[in-house]
Amino acid sequence: MAVLIHLLISFVHGLAHARAQVPLSRAANLFVYIVILAGPLVGLGLAWRAERLGAWVIAATMAGSLLFGLANHFGLPGADHVAHVDPQWRVLFASTAALLAMTEALGFGLAIRVIKERRES
Repeated sequence: MAVLIHLLISFVHGLAHARAQVPLSRAANLFVYIVILAGPLVGLGLAWRAERLGAWVIAATMAGSLLFGLANHFGLPGADHVAHVDPQWRVLFASTAALLAMTEALGFGLAIRVIKERRES
């Protein structure tokens, strides 16, 4: 469920990016599409047949997403930092950035729990 909620929030955050005209580099766009959007979905799909492998993919992509988002939205100065976004779109941008961080931390934690539980059984 965390993966699907994360995907939904990602779409809303992407809308805020577009409306606030916050550009991403080619490398950042590739990271967003491959790791942040596709990665957790791939992990969820893998989990149907290979639960631990799927959980590992979810854990890795959620951790990468969390680090990317924290660095770009709250750490490093730049157009993607919540404080530098057009004031008209700042609330939506910042709130979805925070929600993404929460769902990424949750998704990572749940995936690690599945990995540990399956190791013990």
